[in-house]
Amino acid sequence: MQTDVTMAEDCSHLLDEAAWNQVLSSLDEGVHVVDEHGRTLLYNDTASSLDGLEPEEVVGRNIFTVFPSLTLENSTLMRTVQSGEPLENVLQSFINRRGEEITTVNSTVPLELSDGSRGALEISRDITLLQELVDDVSNLRRCLGEHRVRSGAMPGSDQAEECVENNTSYTFSDLKGRDEKFRAVIEEAIRAASSDSTVMIRGETGTGKELVAQGIHNASPRSDSPFIAQNCAALPRDLLEGLLFGTEKGGFTGARSRPGLFEQACGGTILLDEIDALDYDLQAKLLRVVQESRVRRIGSQEEKKIDVRILATMNSEPEQAFAEERLREDLYYRLAVVSLKLPPLRRRRDDIPLLIDHFVNTFNAEFDRRLAGFSPGLRERLKNHHWPGNVRELKHFVEACFNLCRGEKGITWHNLPHQLREKLEQQEKMPDWREKIDRDELPPLQDFLAGIERDLIAEALSRAEGNISAAARELEISRQSLQYKLDKYDLR
Repeated sequence: MQTDVTMAEDCSHLLDEAAWNQVLSSLDEGVHVVDEHGRTLLYNDTASSLDGLEPEEVVGRNIFTVFPSLTLENSTLMRTVQSGEPLENVLQSFINRRGEEITTVNSTVPLELSDGSRGALEISRDITLLQELVDDVSNLRRCLGEHRVRSGAMPGSDQAEECVENNTSYTFSDLKGRDEKFRAVIEEAIRAASSDSTVMIRGETGTGKELVAQGIHNASPRSDSPFIAQNCAALPRDLLEGLLFGTEKGGFTGARSRPGLFEQACGGTILLDEIDALDYDLQAKLLRVVQESRVRRIGSQEEKKIDVRILATMNSEPEQAFAEERLREDLYYRLAVVSLKLPPLRRRRDDIPLLIDHFVNTFNAEFDRRLAGFSPGLRERLKNHHWPGNVRELKHFVEACFNLCRGEKGITWHNLPHQLREKLEQQEKMPDWREKIDRDELPPLQDFLAGIERDLIAEALSRAEGNISAAARELEISRQSLQYKLDKYDLR
């Protein structure tokens, strides 16, 4: 947790006690500060609301008196006071004074007080609703699995019914495209489907990574069993750890006995989306699960054997994730026994008209319409657009056009979303590089190439709306290389 605070020394007197209290009261997080004896020095309104206590019941009193269930071992504040070490993102569930069950994520840091003694500051974020949602989804998944076992349900011959039965929506037949590189990736995925090897699916956002993962599952011998997908960037570390591996009563304050996703996916497939967003330390625990095919719930001493095929996805290049310490190399290579990389839509432009027709047919059926689609000229203009959001963006674009059509037989330029019309017009105004050449006297090669490079970088940065990582992906260079060139051409 970042605790550095910068304040202009000559202005610090402007923040008196009343101002500080106003700042603390406006925070959505609970703030609790104690001294080395456990006496509360500061306790803001949000902490008061979480605990169901009035500030005057807490401030100036020992926390063990106010919270009798706390001990030196389970109090994160006192553990930090004694050890002098911070604690980050610790999950805690408790019953407050009003009898409500509250779940928080706490981060605690040591403090040195003005008299030189030790203290500790804790910031608590209320994630009760998020925890309840996770519990509900987890319970629903488990109940569906139990119902499937009890009923002996087997997928029918209808493809859509099969997909509903195992929690998926797509098969390989839903992946449209004739581009050679795209088809080569799909063929590799089809061949890999018959084994139990781990698969890493890479590609930019919107290229269809989860569709490929569902296709692998539905073409595999595990297709009758569950397919469970979990986004690793969606939840705090401790909440995600409990969701993946399960919890045992007593594992942490307020923990219940509950199987994790690896247990719930038994016999089937689990997809770990955005694996490079998983907490770095938690990746070591995941590596052991992958290697040993065993999982240990939080708070349990018992390991359970699991039978799960693991698929993973990531948006960035592995080398970049390694350098930025977002992904362990040993975990990556263990997950990438089969490695698939989906090309972005701008690298398979001939597939754009095919996909447009596919989505037109899809939304005609969904909206009960009979739109003829796009004119040949408009289709060609759309084919030359760069589509940074890839196939997902193209699908949402066609859907938007259906919403903007009122009585027309087909989709015209005026039915396009205003923002895309502007982008297409701007793109088509870009000068042809040949116009930069003086026919009478050729420019120095290095100067000419530098000018092109500068213009390309400026255009990529504009398309990415200033996002350097996105611009680097568009140009297919590393972020570090792009940062160097931005300084070189004074484009920041």
